[in-house]
Amino acid sequence: MPSDIQSGRVSILKVAILGAGSLGCAIGGVLTEAGHEVWLINRNADQVEAMNARGLILRDDGADRTVRVQAATLAHAAGRVDLVVVLVKSFHTAEAMQGAMSLLGPKTMVLSLQNGVGHEDILSNIVGRERVLAGKTYVGGTQLGVGHIAIGVRGKETHIGELEGRLTERVQAIAQMFTSAGLVTTVSANILGTIWDKLLVNVATGALSGITGLPYGKLYQVPEVEACAVAAVAEAMAVAKASGVTLSTSDPRQPCPNASEVCCVPRRCVIYRVVDHSLVSEIATFIIAALGLAVLAQLWGQPLILAYLAAPALLVHSARTTVTHDPRRQSLPTPRVHLD
Repeated sequence: MPSDIQSGRVSILKVAILGAGSLGCAIGGVLTEAGHEVWLINRNADQVEAMNARGLILRDDGADRTVRVQAATLAHAAGRVDLVVVLVKSFHTAEAMQGAMSLLGPKTMVLSLQNGVGHEDILSNIVGRERVLAGKTYVGGTQLGVGHIAIGVRGKETHIGELEGRLTERVQAIAQMFTSAGLVTTVSANILGTIWDKLLVNVATGALSGITGLPYGKLYQVPEVEACAVAAVAEAMAVAKASGVTLSTSDPRQPCPNASEVCCVPRRCVIYRVVDHSLVSEIATFIIAALGLAVLAQLWGQPLILAYLAAPALLVHSARTTVTHDPRRQSLPTPRVHLD
């Protein structure tokens, strides 16, 4: 394989996308088009079968194109790789990585591009901290059908970095490889701050969108919703500051317009779709992580709005079994705000 990721010399990489859902397929498909050997690891057998049979269909700017990809339900099908990009749901991180140890060679890097905080510590405990890189991406992916993904790549930035902030050759090589493929990527010397910057976007959107039923792009057309989002972000910023995290902004209003621009197509939030499709949401995980850090930082009484926003996410999460097996689930009430 003509690459040495540790020294910064990279031509063609062998990459495994661990958790190749809509975002993983968007990133994996673009890397495949750039000539890299990419494996899409997805537990959904129907998705894998469709992608292997007919290719991955990417819709970009309204036009579809087909990319021939390699997909598998189990990681061992890929063999050892240069880079593992972890994109599984937060609550599946440990299980997924423990089941994918066959991907690791002596120099394999593990890059988390997941939402939320704390994944790097989980991965470090499993594969060793020396392998782990962290990152955040604003690339978008939305599933339109089986093996059919709408992608938002143009103008969407990705940030990666070493956990200690060092500007190593290996992390710069990965950034260069991503950028050459069309995934504009920069190396951050403050990747934990960058991760928190993205968390602020999650705080500004997910739970509020779930509570109101509004899609991201319309959230801040309601003044009361916008005010709640700004207050929640301000609380999260206080938690970050008390935890020693340096953010890119001190303005709690800044993540709100960023949040409304993240999605590549108009859509309802994750929690809303959780109720409709009996899925499990990550949003409770994101907010509870911030709440946990608030406790550690002894910000007693500070994160009141964060606690309020976590509540509906937890209720949806805990109701999953009941909703899944209840034929009346379509009649379950969902709070909504209508824009007339």
